[in-house]
Amino acid sequence: MIDLYYWPTPNGHKITLFLEEAGLEYRIVPVDIGKGAQFEAEFLAIAPNNKMPAIVDHAPADGGAPLSVFESGAILLYLAEKTGRFLPADLRGRTATLEWLFWQMAGLGPMTGQYGHFHVYAPQAVAYARERYANEVQRLLGVLDRRLQQVEFLSGGCYGIADMAIHPWIDVYDKAPIDRSGFAALARWHAAIAARPATQRAYQRAEGVNPDAGKPLDEHARRNLFGRRD
Repeated sequence: MIDLYYWPTPNGHKITLFLEEAGLEYRIVPVDIGKGAQFEAEFLAIAPNNKMPAIVDHAPADGGAPLSVFESGAILLYLAEKTGRFLPADLRGRTATLEWLFWQMAGLGPMTGQYGHFHVYAPQAVAYARERYANEVQRLLGVLDRRLQQVEFLSGGCYGIADMAIHPWIDVYDKAPIDRSGFAALARWHAAIAARPATQRAYQRAEGVNPDAGKPLDEHARRNLFGRRD
């Protein structure tokens, strides 16, 4: 059994995508980031950076005590190694998968997050920030599209953890959609993943976790998401 500390965000979706594909038994522990649950002592004991997702594996491979893992990329790698799935065993496939996994963690995720912050959540419009992050997200989508013109999935072979990491970060913000009209290979890849039964199950799990999804943030939620430093 795996406990998944989760809220339905792109980083949270990464892990449900894996767990549903792998058929692992798991239990969702909601972490309501708008209410500040990510700052509670119980959560910080397993996720010291106060960011979800995190997991606790109650049956780790070494047979020891339950093992906690934080950071979504680290969780995907941990689960892939635990199950022997979604991470190629050959040198070149594994290297490509890790390249694109780290590309998402270091580039697409942070830049798209900043795009969303300044286009959707910022209390004042900052033209420079909006243009800067819109341009960077467009650049990164171009990088991704060029890779997908050459391969079906990012490892160069089968669907894997790099695809799971990147898929939820594509066109995240309904209130500020990103122009993807020039990225045909990305559109093909994104639609193929969206059509997978495990992907559909993963997103169905999200629907009941946050009934307030899409509603405007109140000041308490805004502070918990953007203003706290503890």
